[in-house]
Parts: sequence; structure tokens; C-alpha cells
Amino acid sequence: MVTAAVSAQQIERWTTMIELLTSRYTYVLMFVLLGIGLYMIIASQNLVKKLIGVSLFQTSIFLFFVSMAYVEGGSAPIVPPESNPGELLVASPLPQVIVLTAIVVGIALTAVGLALVIRIYSEYGTLREDTLREVRADE
Repeated sequence: MVTAAVSAQQIERWTTMIELLTSRYTYVLMFVLLGIGLYMIIASQNLVKKLIGVSLFQTSIFLFFVSMAYVEGGSAPIVPPESNPGELLVASPLPQVIVLTAIVVGIALTAVGLALVIRIYSEYGTLREDTLREVRADE
């Protein structure tokens, strides 16, 4: 009898957890991308894979800002002339502007990183970090 009550309580907890995760799936996706990007930055020896990890990490931060700016039932911040601005539920455009700026900076960072990777490969003939350290130590 006690095990059935505990089992029902556990089922209720799991149901609540699943409902929470499905209602906040963007945060789950953000943390998954953040983890994958961080793992690629730390664990990979290849410079191109590290650059891809940085890009994934940036994308997860963009997703976080956009999901934080979401307003349930909100509309674009355009106020019609016949309405009262205090009565409308609108989303703030500031996080979207910040994300657009960050995307431009991220693209520039990726382009510079790729240019450096190409230059490193043409100079040393490898993209592995450990091999590059050995070559630089020999110079």
C-alpha cells in the first residue's frame, strides 16, 4: 500500500518535470547547445572543431536572449494611433537588437577565426593543437 503511494507520487513528480521541460524546450535546447559547444572548445584538438564549438556556444547564447524576450500573448512593439500604449502587451525590441548585433559580431569572429586557421594550416601544415605546440616549441 505504501509502495503504491510512493509510486503514484513519483509518477506525479515525473509528469510535472516532463510538463516543465516541454513548456520550456527552448531552454533545454539552449543548454544542450551550450554543453556541446563548450565540450568542443575544451576537448577538441582540431582548431576548426574548436571554431565550430565557439559558433555553437554563441548560438546558444542568442537562443537564450531570444527566449528570454518572449512575451506570452505579446505583439510587436508597434502602437496603433487609436490605442492606449499602456493597455497593450508588447515584446521588448531591445533583446532582439542585441542579438542582431551579436550575430554580426559572431560572424566577424568566425570569419577572422577561419582566416587565422587557414594561415596556420598554410604555415605549419596541421590544425592539431598539440602538434602546433610541439612545432612552436622547436622554433
